[in-house]
Amino acid sequence: MPQIELRNVSLSYFTLKSETEALRDVHLSVENGEFISIVGPSGCGKSTLLSLISGMIQPIKGDVLLFNLPLKEASKRVGYMLQHDFLFEWRDILSNVMVGAEIRRMDLKLAKEKALSLLDRYGLGGFAHHNPNQLSGGMRQRVALIRTLMTDPDILLLDEPFSALDFQTRLNLQDDISSIIRDQGKTAILVTHDISEAVAMANRVCVMSRRPSTITTIHNIHFSAEQRPSPLDARKQPEYTQYFNRIWKELEGNVSAING
Repeated sequence: MPQIELRNVSLSYFTLKSETEALRDVHLSVENGEFISIVGPSGCGKSTLLSLISGMIQPIKGDVLLFNLPLKEASKRVGYMLQHDFLFEWRDILSNVMVGAEIRRMDLKLAKEKALSLLDRYGLGGFAHHNPNQLSGGMRQRVALIRTLMTDPDILLLDEPFSALDFQTRLNLQDDISSIIRDQGKTAILVTHDISEAVAMANRVCVMSRRPSTITTIHNIHFSAEQRPSPLDARKQPEYTQYFNRIWKELEGNVSAING
């Protein structure tokens, strides 16, 4: 049974004067433990797709299902990680990680133990009582992920979480976050403009068309290495360039169609 399923999903935005069709007849099925990347032209509705899967907005047509049940409101089984970490500067790292537990009214003693354990497990144990402004951008994003993991979601939605970082930090953090997600056994969907990132991190890459957008192709990513390589090592695999070039040509065709 898929954890996530989109069936004939369409979405339009309305004003008093016009209708803008954003998504048209989108189909997608995501299995337990999969890591999916979504790429497409700017403004095609990649982030809108995440909002639908989170339950924050509803389609005008079609169905969004989580665990084979129709999604009618925001689900506690979904965690959302954004481009910016949105850490509270007046709270230390431990307190920031605890935010979700406080909102959900979890047992705060147990939540604190879990928070400290996660921080320690993922290399931030020594920073629990530092302020966010004392951490690098990559460390702050790791804190943001740990904060998301605190409420134990089954599904993680990642909306360009690396785009604000410098290149070297970005590469290192892709390795870190990919490792954490797979270590935790989570299902993940990553929206990105970066084809390299999409291929290196995901089991499948979904390519979206220009607006009104749909998923035009899905690329299954397989490497000849015995075990799934880290994102950094994936870039060294012989298959990597083939996937990159194939997806690049598809996106280039979409951009040409828009400009034409």
